[in-house]
Amino acid sequence: MTTLTEADVEQAALGWLECLGWKTAHGPDIAPETPGAERTDHSEVVLEGRLRDALSQLNPDIPSDALEDAYGKLTRPEGSTIETRNRAFHRMLVDGVTVEYQDEDGDIRGNQVRAVDFCNPDANDWIAVNQYAVRENRSTRRLDVVLFVNGLPLGVVELKNQSAEAATTRTAWQQLQTYKAELGTMFSMNEVCIVSDGVEARIGTLTATWEWFKPWRTISGEGLADKSENELEVMLKGVCDRGRFLRLVRDFIVFEDDGGRAPAKKVAGYHQFHAVQAAVGETLRAAELQQSIAEPGGRYESGRKPGGASGDRRVGVVWHTQGSGKSLTMAFYAGSVIREPAMENPTIVVLTDRNDLDDQLFGTFSRSQDLLRQPPSQAESRADLRRKLSVVSGGVVFTTIQKFFPEQKGDAHPALSKRRNVVVIADEAHRSQYDFIDGYARHMRDALPNASFIGFTGTPIELEDANTRAVFGDYISIYDIQRSVEDEATVPIYYESRLAKLQIDEDEKPTIDAQFEEATEGEELARKERLKTRWAQIEALVGAEKRVKLVAHDIAAHFEYRLKIMDGKAMIVCMSRRICVDLYDELKRLHPEWHNDDDREGAMKVVMTGSASDPPEWQQHIRNKQGREALAKRFRDDANSMRVAIVRDMWLTGFDAPSLHTMYVDKPMRGHGLMQAIARVNRVFKDKPGGLVVDYLGLAPELKRALDSYTESGGQGRTAHNQDEAVSVMREKYEVCKAIFHGFDWSAWTTASPQDRLRMLPAAQEHVLARENGKERCVNEVRGLSMAFALAVPHDEAIRIRDDVGFFQSVRSALMKRSPVDAESAVDLDQAVRQIISEALTSEGVMDIFAAAGLDKPDISVLSDEFLAEVRNMPHRNLAVELLRKLIKGELAIRRRRNIVQARVFSEMLEQSLRRYQNRAIEAAQVIEELIDLAKDMREAAARGEELGLSEEELAFYDALETNDSAVKILGDDTLRSIARKLVETVRKNAAID
Repeated sequence: MTTLTEADVEQAALGWLECLGWKTAHGPDIAPETPGAERTDHSEVVLEGRLRDALSQLNPDIPSDALEDAYGKLTRPEGSTIETRNRAFHRMLVDGVTVEYQDEDGDIRGNQVRAVDFCNPDANDWIAVNQYAVRENRSTRRLDVVLFVNGLPLGVVELKNQSAEAATTRTAWQQLQTYKAELGTMFSMNEVCIVSDGVEARIGTLTATWEWFKPWRTISGEGLADKSENELEVMLKGVCDRGRFLRLVRDFIVFEDDGGRAPAKKVAGYHQFHAVQAAVGETLRAAELQQSIAEPGGRYESGRKPGGASGDRRVGVVWHTQGSGKSLTMAFYAGSVIREPAMENPTIVVLTDRNDLDDQLFGTFSRSQDLLRQPPSQAESRADLRRKLSVVSGGVVFTTIQKFFPEQKGDAHPALSKRRNVVVIADEAHRSQYDFIDGYARHMRDALPNASFIGFTGTPIELEDANTRAVFGDYISIYDIQRSVEDEATVPIYYESRLAKLQIDEDEKPTIDAQFEEATEGEELARKERLKTRWAQIEALVGAEKRVKLVAHDIAAHFEYRLKIMDGKAMIVCMSRRICVDLYDELKRLHPEWHNDDDREGAMKVVMTGSASDPPEWQQHIRNKQGREALAKRFRDDANSMRVAIVRDMWLTGFDAPSLHTMYVDKPMRGHGLMQAIARVNRVFKDKPGGLVVDYLGLAPELKRALDSYTESGGQGRTAHNQDEAVSVMREKYEVCKAIFHGFDWSAWTTASPQDRLRMLPAAQEHVLARENGKERCVNEVRGLSMAFALAVPHDEAIRIRDDVGFFQSVRSALMKRSPVDAESAVDLDQAVRQIISEALTSEGVMDIFAAAGLDKPDISVLSDEFLAEVRNMPHRNLAVELLRKLIKGELAIRRRRNIVQARVFSEMLEQSLRRYQNRAIEAAQVIEELIDLAKDMREAAARGEELGLSEEELAFYDALETNDSAVKILGDDTLRSIARKLVETVRKNAAID
């Protein structure tokens, strides 16, 4: 029977890379090119000859001693951590290596040495090396495929064979974490990492956690790959095309540093990469500048429309759903436009319509200033904006749209720049302010008459919104909810309606003046209060004392229950600042432990603006900009004790807190504002299954209107799912799990003592293991049930099956439990979805498979005949097989580190026995006998060293020598023992820490 192996997957990958113009080689074949390959220094992780040749060819006017200086800087980047070294290397790779040298006249000159020609891919040396061995600090690792550009290891491809047990893309990612820890020199030069099991494929960076390794769904960007196409092929052809690979490295990698932890390295997703490619091409068209971009395609997304006329100054609109990285896409776009030669050092104006959005977006751009090649600046006033835009070229200027309004209503705004290489980037381009009569759109055009305009939005443009199209044009890229959720760039949002006690005419709700906050943005607080008429009446109803108490009590109970199931945070959205404060006080009465006067402590905070004229009881909640930023940092940190934020309008747009999974809405909202607000809970976080929006005002009609607008604009997928759908999925998964345990009675689980519950587990595991693929089915289905359960809580149906879910999870935990010496890395598949084991068992923690079976945890190296007899007589035969398999695989992992020859022989025997058992060729009783015999053989093998008078290390060399039959015949046993001893002695004398 022919099956795929890991080597087959590697060969397939190399074949696809060859199609793209990469030369391929096997690790040992390139040894002559790396004379330092046996040294423990930087020389062994680069292809020395290739790098030095490339530096000479790309920099013919730079003296050789300066090139050698550049070589040293590239291969030994400075920094105290691998992340900082990687950042330093990336800067040198993209911008060049700064060197100094004396010219012919003896003057000191400075110059930039290029290591890669980004503009001409064919000028570089491309080689993909299979099985590239690297040794560093006594660790030797053989990497599946390393991608070298000019001798620099810019990419690593880690491959697994899907048909092998436990070989997945996730285990490939885990292996990369080991390599990163052990091969710091190699990974300080890494740009991208790709993992695949031959079918699924994902891409990420040096610092990316598993959930941020993402698929690549397109090759050229002209269309999404068909689902029948192999993901690894799409990944390699989409990313490793030589031109795209260089653009990805140069323009689509950013290091974000919040000033505390190590910088996070981020690489664009396929939707960001191709959207920016398309947007740059449309910018050159709109500005009527010569297009020089190599690949003008990239508008693969549904709903795209063709570009406008040349020179019409309307670039278009990029609609990427909230949470899919829109702010970073804007930064990638700005960086690409700035670097585009035809733009001739453009000026970029980034436009928002609120100060807090301006600050948030400015923060993203500031952290990305390496991409921009200059620090961005914020306009502090109308006069400051005019000064910043009255420049000859260059600059990235942030401003709110209000600063374009002239001093006197009706006046024309003076022209600030007539250059055609000015690009205005508008965030949330669909707002009502874009009005040509006496609105901001007119004043922007007066100020920048030849500028080109591009809009970015997380929500669709409404069909009747002609103003937005008049200013920006139509869509050039759409990345909608359906695609975002399928790519796991965001999680789905679920909707639950509770306590909608206000009796307001349905027809009145949309006209309650829900646009009040937008319409009065920028007005003084006192004037805003006077403007409130009808809004104030509704606010009085919503904020009535009895109702606030009712809502507070319900939120407290609801969120407490959700925290039992899923760790994370909540946001409460209130209609006014008064209600925010009143709700805080009521929650504080219910949970005094949530309150703390110190902003650095406490689980709950109100986030709002205010002034000295506000009531005294509000003052503790009013903070300056720095104070609010400190709270935002606490809330974003998933490990921080701040769990609940109470807001009116702060943090509802442009704010990311990935661990936020529940939003309580008690404020009238509609349209874009509603969609942007609820999207706060759709961020990816570990295994978070989805976000939940809890509605206290009856927002369902508004959600429906938002969905209608969304679908009319070409969007696919649902803006929000009713919680009943999560309950339905939970019921379905529950029935599947019940079927797995059909015939097993667990009715006593809810009433039994902890000891009796533990005793139930071996029989339950035996029941699962006796079924074909039982363990795999149980693990997967119970995980699915747990995630659906987490979304459904605290629905009555979820409460009803809680104990059964606890039983299923307990069995799953026992099946997943690894022994400490197991070679396989334990994967915590429930990082966000907590164990729902009943309280009587909580103190026991995760089930231990040996304790559950009533056995002491053994050490196989001293396995006694009594223990083996005990296993042989266990009533649960399939569980006995599982126990022995774990023990033997764990011992093999230890032996592989000490004696690879002996471990290889035993692992082959183990695989043969397990394969026959899994194919049902032999019964559990027979395989138990085979495994017991194997365990005895391993025990006896461990004692061979004593018989031969050899230590463990000497025995390892002896076994390696003994595998050569001719050596045994010629040298004899005594000579082999003597050689083994001498080898160990030599190695010990020469071993050193590097």
